[in-house]
Amino acid sequence: MEETKMVRVTVDGAEYAYPRGTPYRAVAADFQDRYPCDILLVNRGGRLCELHKTLDRDCSLKMVTAQDRPGIQTYERSAVFLMLKAFYDVAGPENVERVSVKFSLSSALFFLAQGNFTLDQALLDRVEARMRELSALALPIEKRSISTDDAMELFHQAKLVHKAQLLSFRINSHVNVYSLDGFVDYFYGYMAPDTGYIRCFGLELFENGFILRLPTQKDPNRLGDFRPSRKVYRELYESTLRSEALNASNVAELNTAIARGGATPLILAHEAMMEKKIGDIAAEIAARREVRFVMIAGPSSSGKTTFSHRLSTQLRACGLRPHAIATDNYFVDRDKTPLDEHGNPDFEGLGAMDVEQFNTDMVRLLNGETVDMPIYNFKRGAREYSGNFLTLGPEDVLVIEGIHCLNDEFTRALPRESKYRIYISCLTTLNIDDHNRIPTTDARLLRRIERDARTRGYNAQSTIRMWPSVRRGEENNIFPFQDSADMVFNSALIYETSLLKPYVQPLLFGVPRDSEEYIEAKRLLKFLNYFLPIPADNIPKTSLMREFIGGGCYHA
Repeated sequence: MEETKMVRVTVDGAEYAYPRGTPYRAVAADFQDRYPCDILLVNRGGRLCELHKTLDRDCSLKMVTAQDRPGIQTYERSAVFLMLKAFYDVAGPENVERVSVKFSLSSALFFLAQGNFTLDQALLDRVEARMRELSALALPIEKRSISTDDAMELFHQAKLVHKAQLLSFRINSHVNVYSLDGFVDYFYGYMAPDTGYIRCFGLELFENGFILRLPTQKDPNRLGDFRPSRKVYRELYESTLRSEALNASNVAELNTAIARGGATPLILAHEAMMEKKIGDIAAEIAARREVRFVMIAGPSSSGKTTFSHRLSTQLRACGLRPHAIATDNYFVDRDKTPLDEHGNPDFEGLGAMDVEQFNTDMVRLLNGETVDMPIYNFKRGAREYSGNFLTLGPEDVLVIEGIHCLNDEFTRALPRESKYRIYISCLTTLNIDDHNRIPTTDARLLRRIERDARTRGYNAQSTIRMWPSVRRGEENNIFPFQDSADMVFNSALIYETSLLKPYVQPLLFGVPRDSEEYIEAKRLLKFLNYFLPIPADNIPKTSLMREFIGGGCYHA
């Protein structure tokens, strides 16, 4: 009898022996008691592997749970698959025309559903009960490779036309599909091995659709709080309608437009929509004669600088005289910057700002006084004054951009009626297909990778490494104040990923394979493969995207 070959597996610095061919799931089970939540994937030497795969060589393994970003993404994807299977079971496949994920909202995903059924809470309760039944059965989520042509035919028959259309742009001869108790679908990314891993979820009616509530990365064992920003929801929903009006609500439709030579009309139409929106905001500000401070805040890579310039142009067209003010000039002296929980300077917290001096200067300007405006010397870490005097006349308005501009504590001395607050973010509503959404953070990360490389000399690895810290700052200092804004502005452009692809792709290939950042770089590279590229030739010089790729007419 042939002797079973053993492979050496290193986990947490200790070495173990397993028979070759052992599923990763069996290895994970041996270490599950060390983790507070389920192991969903393994990281084998910088490569993510699903648990149904087997050991075939000596290797080093790291366990991936929902407390890791790839793990929570796997959980979300698997929960969507489970929900879709249950929805089709309850409503009947013959009655379902379309169930599509649109965007994330708080700790949930927002869906729209069309077909021969009544979408109400009673239906959702039956779907959720079916989900729990399937979860209790721990049914396998099976993965198999089939020819691309067969997959397209399969999805045409299942009335999943957008999936078939998406696959028509894939040059691979085969694609991987997942099946759950006879229900077959195509997903971008990894899956849990069976439905038993998906236990924490909830379905609720919301507006004209429904939400799939999910746990968070911070606490994967309970549902995240659902506290949606109504203003952000409305902007997301309106953006969805605009995308549909341009026949570009998903990547398949976008690629079709590009392949047929329709990229330029699409670009110009969306740019015109954005310019009209900015013009409407300027007109609203001009109509409020008491407004003297336009406060703009938003997360990283939202295009705040270009937006501020474009808004200033529109304000001028309305007869106002805008003046740009950067709140960075009101940092406290560097030696007075508070420390975070790790003992590092917290430059993003409100404590890093000289709130008193800012309010003093703004109140004096509001009262018609002349103020010497400071400039922060970042080399010295201190404010300087060089005779930059400013006095507000009847038509003058300050356009102020900064992290804390939506926080009333930052502008506490200013009358409410003197402020017009704008929350800007890249709220992408373009999805890969009906069942595979594109997180808004991905769009912003791609923007930042290109801008960091072009203007700051950072490579993609450095930007990816810094991104979690950037996100934490946003969650603490920006997102909690979204609903205090008078206006939510969506800076996402339908065509931007196709535009960024030729710029960002080479940068991502430069991330070393043996680095911790390689997994994220590889994920983004796979994501970019879905898009046909477009050249920058016909991107207007005023476009917000010029802030990231260069060549714009604004200093950004």
